Amino acid sequence: MAPVATELFGENEVNRGLGAKGKTTTGAQLEIRLYPKFESLEEERLYRKQHLAAAYRIFANRGFDEGIAGHISVRDPILTDHFWLNPLSQHFATIKVSDLILVNEDGDIVIGNQPINAAAFAIHSEIHKARPDIHAACHAHSVYGKAFSVFGRELDMITQDSLRFYKSHGVYEQFGGVVLDREEGRRIVSALGDGKAVILQNHGLLTVGQSVDEAAFWFMSLDKTCHAQLLVDAACAGSGYQKKFIEDAEASYTYEQVGGHEKGWLAFQGYYEELLMKSGGDFLA
Repeated sequence: MAPVATELFGENEVNRGLGAKGKTTTGAQLEIRLYPKFESLEEERLYRKQHLAAAYRIFANRGFDEGIAGHISVRDPILTDHFWLNPLSQHFATIKVSDLILVNEDGDIVIGNQPINAAAFAIHSEIHKARPDIHAACHAHSVYGKAFSVFGRELDMITQDSLRFYKSHGVYEQFGGVVLDREEGRRIVSALGDGKAVILQNHGLLTVGQSVDEAAFWFMSLDKTCHAQLLVDAACAGSGYQKKFIEDAEASYTYEQVGGHEKGWLAFQGYYEELLMKSGGDFLA
């Protein structure tokens, strides 16, 4: 089935955000990759679960795993107040579609026979309830995300990639230990606001998206952006050179080109296909 645009991305977002010309020099229409349109909700459920399993594998490949810490969730398209996530103690690198656990908004297991991470439920359930526009959320204790989170501050707009998060990320300036209280989840939601990411002070990173592909790519990009800023700040301290900041007008314009939902989804597809090729698709089982 050829992918076509769906209501997930508005027509204006697609035309504005992909940054590619639509025709060849002969006038032939190019096949621009967009979020698929599904014949049934069951088909969309399978797609979301397959890409969720892939996101776990890709996170493992990038060292975002750490014991039982970290979690990615995606909203079920049929039971829209339920979401899929990983079993508590299974390594990200081994996750398959059949391993995924479905829970309701009270944290009860609906499908699956293993427990989930209670912290995952406390954070993710509140995000999914507060943000019906959001279908996926990612949280992990990545090295550069952890390191940058210690400062309890937003990113500087100093690279093109940082502009994916221009006025679209916040900081949760508290550390309440392991998040088990749903009220803590609500406070994190408040810090997230209507953005795509939140830096959890002394903790790590959290990103959200309209698809699990989008949320996962934002996480990967945010961790790299934290790494870049840590390097820049260290270089400034050692050399005396001053950072050059990107002006608001340029930042706002660039955000429109690189920060949209469709761009996040599209950017993830290459990673998905690389995993599919290298794994032989075993995560789909």
